[in-house]
Parts: sequence; C-alpha cells; structure tokens
Amino acid sequence: MAEGKSSANQRLAQVKDFLTFNKTATTIPFDPDSTKFPLRNELPTIPSAPAGAAWVWGQDDFLGRLNLLTPTRVAAAGKEIKTGEIVPLNLPLDVPKVPAFHREQFQHEIKTLFPGIAYDDLYHLNTQSGTQWDGFRHFAHVPSQTFYNNTHGDDILGSTSNQKCSIHHWSSHGIAGRGILLDYRSYAHKKGIQYDTFDYYPISYSELYACGKDQGLDIRPQSQGGDIKIGDLLFVRSGFVETYYSSTGDERAKAASRPHQPGKEDGQRWAGVAQEEKMLDWLHDCWFAAVAGDAPSFEAWPTHQDYHLHEHLLALWGCPIGELFDLERLAQKCRERNRWTFFVSSAPANVPGGVSSHANANAIF
Repeated sequence: MAEGKSSANQRLAQVKDFLTFNKTATTIPFDPDSTKFPLRNELPTIPSAPAGAAWVWGQDDFLGRLNLLTPTRVAAAGKEIKTGEIVPLNLPLDVPKVPAFHREQFQHEIKTLFPGIAYDDLYHLNTQSGTQWDGFRHFAHVPSQTFYNNTHGDDILGSTSNQKCSIHHWSSHGIAGRGILLDYRSYAHKKGIQYDTFDYYPISYSELYACGKDQGLDIRPQSQGGDIKIGDLLFVRSGFVETYYSSTGDERAKAASRPHQPGKEDGQRWAGVAQEEKMLDWLHDCWFAAVAGDAPSFEAWPTHQDYHLHEHLLALWGCPIGELFDLERLAQKCRERNRWTFFVSSAPANVPGGVSSHANANAIF
C-alpha cells in the first residue's frame, strides 16, 4: 500500500513538473539539479536513519547539501560578481586569543632554514578555535549517536576507522556559490534591541525575517515566493566579532574561560540562532548549501531545548556550519552597495580523515 502511494505521488509530481517546468526530487538519490525539494514535513522515511534525516544523496555520499553547488548554480552565482571587490571572511588564525569552549590556542613558530636566506612556518592549531567549518564528523545526532549518513564514532577513531564523512571530501568538491547576509546586529542597533553577544541570546526566525525585510529581502524560500534560492550560503551576523574587538583582553579571556558543561547551566554562553520549530523549518526548507555566522557556535549557546541545531544541520541534513566568520567588512560593504547577496568561495583543508577545517573564505562583489 505504501509503495503504491509513493508511486502515485511520483507520477503526480511528474505531471506537475511537466505543467510547471519544474524538476521535483522524488527518488533517492536526489538529483542535485532538481528545482524542487521536499519540505521538512515531507521528507521520506529512510530505513535505519533517525527520524527527520535527509540522507537523500546516496549511501556513499559525504558532501550533504554541498551537492547543491552544481555547475549550473555556481555559474549563476558568478553573475553576482559586478565590481570585483574581494572581502575576506577569515579572522586572523590567532583570534580569538583565548578560544571558546576551552579549545587550544593557536601557536606559530618560524623555523630557520638558512639565517637571512630561508625560513619555514610551523603551525599548531585546533581547526575549530577560529574561523571554521564544522565537518560532519564534528557533531552527531545525540539520541542515536549517529553522524551524517550512518557514520559512527568507530568510523572516526579506532581500529576500524575509515574516511566516512572526512573533511577531504569537501575539499575535493570545493565550496562556491551565492552568499546572502542577514546583518542582525545592525538591525538590532537600528531598532534599539540590546543584547550581549557574550551571553545567551537566541535570535528567532521572526527576528531574522524582520531583519531581512529591513534589508529589502524576503527570506522565505523562492518556492514560497521569497528571495532564498536553492543552494544559497547563509551568513548571519550576530555581532560577536564587533563585541570581541571592542572588549578588553581580560574581558575576552574571562568570557572564553567560563566553565563548559552539558545542559542549560553551561558557563559558555553566546548569542546565536534560536532553537525553535520555525527556525528548523526555515533552515531545512530553504535548502541552503551551508550556513555560517560570526559567533562561536552559530546557534545560541547553550540550547534551552532537548536538541541542538548542530544535530539537525550536520547529522540529519548534511548541512555544513560555519562559525567565527569575520562578517564586519562584509556587512559594511553590503550597506555601501545596498546589496546583500554576493559570490562566495571557500577552500576547506584537504585532510583525509579530518573532522573540520579553517574556512579560507572570500566574498566577491
């Protein structure tokens, strides 16, 4: 009965596609060049996957929603390049000086090969201490302890470890497409909304919607009449970097050194995107290729719900999360040009077995 219903739905989708010139993703593995994808509440049930999983690109896929960055979409995004102005999105590797969540500090050493003639660099860093992409090995779906596309802890570390969900898969594909900035910090200043980015503050979907409207953007998916295109890369400016540079060294270190423990009483507290059903629906249904922010955790930390956005984005949907991106110059350039979309490129590190990567990201106008 279920198979018959599924077959009927597929035939109905084919008829609708013929009439509307769409290409609906109905059969797994999905075609990345499809023009219509299911909403969160329409996701197909995937055997052996947690509820709500969107492992729709095939059993051996480790790109997740980066699959949406097809040649067609990247070429279209290239039309965003009009003035050729480049805006780097990376903080210096030693910023923050004291990383959040008790991560290791960046260390840089210059090695002398021949005095006055030749030198090398030596770096020691936690890839997640600064501007970073969270890879799919970083955060599991907690109840099932399952990472993206049925990857588990023993795939990552131990005698049976392998390269499932390794960051090098992203490097082999590359990241490039249309970026869109929601400058919530400037919107909050404009509207008199006061909050401390060094403390827990959840930015709701309704607030982001109002922020987008203020910028002249409708942040609904294009399929619902909005301005978000399939495969867009989302950037949310909460203001963390602004606060960081306006704070003293002692204030920065004190905030980053707060105790870190599971639960709502975690001493690590940061502003970010809210955990709520509307936010989950929006983040999923826009079919972003990746999401990123300037805060240490992208989502408000600690979560006050029984889930993290990290679980949904990384483990269930295969959507990369960027954190600690430097969005200050980007926001300024967007305001100057009165445009909030741009071309963006990023080159993740080619590290077989790697968990995450520094971003190496640029926006181009």
